[in-house]
Amino acid sequence: MKSIKYDVENEIIIRKSKFITKLYKIYDICKFNNILNELKKQYKDSTHICYAYIIGNEKRFNDDNEPSKTAGMPILKVLENNNLNNVLCVVIRYFGGIKLGAGGLIRAYSTSASEALNKTEIIDLIKAKKVEITFTYDNVKKIDNILKSTNIENKSFNELIKYNFIIKESEFDETINKLNDLCNSIHIKEDTFL
Repeated sequence: MKSIKYDVENEIIIRKSKFITKLYKIYDICKFNNILNELKKQYKDSTHICYAYIIGNEKRFNDDNEPSKTAGMPILKVLENNNLNNVLCVVIRYFGGIKLGAGGLIRAYSTSASEALNKTEIIDLIKAKKVEITFTYDNVKKIDNILKSTNIENKSFNELIKYNFIIKESEFDETINKLNDLCNSIHIKEDTFL
């Protein structure tokens, strides 16, 4: 499974219509809704805002009043053909006065998505787990040493210390085994990808 390394934007003109394509690396639907709402505000004068996404096992597309399956579906096909996941592709169209027909629309939206993909790097996704641990202050140095090459997302210091981190699945068992004796609790939150 693959994803994009960084978000990109691309713009093309096809028969006087402007197509602005935005690609986002995305992990949850809440973020998708925020992005789409912002784009609708930013491009409120556009003719269509079409999109497709693949997030985990969920795939969706929207034609935004273009003829059925001439916009969102071609965008989704580009994502699928590149074996992508955790990606949102939005194509904003400003109609240029020349109708493209169903075949022309399919080609235009496919080309828009493909050209944007060419501007970013496609990377392999690495399976990982989100973990939360709690432990006492006397174990801080030992735990920090065990997690020195781990992406710790959050640390909180109260009666007990709590760390939230993401760890590659390939390193999970060994790391958890080392932490077991030092932690008051270990909670595996969910699978994710890096």
